[in-house]
Amino acid sequence: MKRFAALSLALALAGCTAVSGEVQPIPGSITYGAGPSTRLTKSPVGSQVLHRLRDQFGKEWEELYVVQPDGSLKLVSRRRYPAPTL
Repeated sequence: MKRFAALSLALALAGCTAVSGEVQPIPGSITYGAGPSTRLTKSPVGSQVLHRLRDQFGKEWEELYVVQPDGSLKLVSRRRYPAPTL
């Protein structure tokens, strides 16, 4: 019985993966790949920027970025933009 419990625990731990709390950019995101080559110089630090994009399946997404002290953008959230009802 102890072997079964140990094996079950080992399998459960093997299936665990580290999950980052950060939202990762996807194709179409402002910071996807190399990110923007320019810095925002006139935007106040902490101000928010909204960005809407479509994924490869045609679904619309809305991303929220926050301006960092160096003028770069940090992706903080992404949500599915609801399709309009007809």
